[in-house]
Amino acid sequence: MNLYEWAIKWNIPAGAVQDLKRQFGVVNTDPAATVPGESEAAVQNKVRLEVSRVGGRIWRNNVGAAYTDEGSFIRYGLANDSQQMNRLIKSSDLIGIRPVKIEPYHVGQILGVFLCREVKPGNWTYTGTDREEAQLKFLELVASLGGDAAFANSEGTI
Repeated sequence: MNLYEWAIKWNIPAGAVQDLKRQFGVVNTDPAATVPGESEAAVQNKVRLEVSRVGGRIWRNNVGAAYTDEGSFIRYGLANDSQQMNRLIKSSDLIGIRPVKIEPYHVGQILGVFLCREVKPGNWTYTGTDREEAQLKFLELVASLGGDAAFANSEGTI
């Protein structure tokens, strides 16, 4: 089942689905912020700097599988417990935490909010490939639990 099938099942208006897609960065709402031809690595560096500027920390989440020198097979990266799982849900390129000040009842208390960004090149647009759908599922999961999750093809997503 994909987002559109779920929305139809629950009679979610198309406008609400579009708003959700904008929240996740699936629909680029600020084309001026993107730099056509900018590499994924360049976007990733900008996002990492942006997270640091707001007091957060974010790290590269390498995902894959390999044999060790001793011959053992290992899988690494979040949500990569098995090949089957990795086909269905793909964890984001960047994983971190950012501070959020809680108001008004706990004045001044700061909590850490889970943060993830699936980084794309500057000219990227969502097309709904199997890979993008699996990446979106991870973003949806994180957001459903209160985290801050989105695709990022430019800075300004934090």
